[in-house]
Amino acid sequence: MAFGENLKQELAYSGMLKKELASISGVNKRAIDTYVRTNSSMPPADTAVKIAKALGVTVEYLVTGEDSSMPKDISRLTRTILTLNKRDQKLITLLVKAMNEKMNSTI
Repeated sequence: MAFGENLKQELAYSGMLKKELASISGVNKRAIDTYVRTNSSMPPADTAVKIAKALGVTVEYLVTGEDSSMPKDISRLTRTILTLNKRDQKLITLLVKAMNEKMNSTI
């Protein structure tokens, strides 16, 4: 996947709006719109770093869709989830968030 598609996926997962990402990262919203809309458009390295930090992911993940610091089984699971349709991706996301909330509330 290209940077734009990975960025779009990460925005959807985080629930963050593009204008929120712009505010947090310090990157112009118009530039973010361009990166999301144009899959062939790559930002300069410093911009990619700002976006990645604001989203809590690595630049490597935004560029390649993979993160070498992530365990292989998690990386495989992520790739599998990305092959699902949008509705099923949303269901998986909601399930994981609910499990995480339940786990945190019992601690």
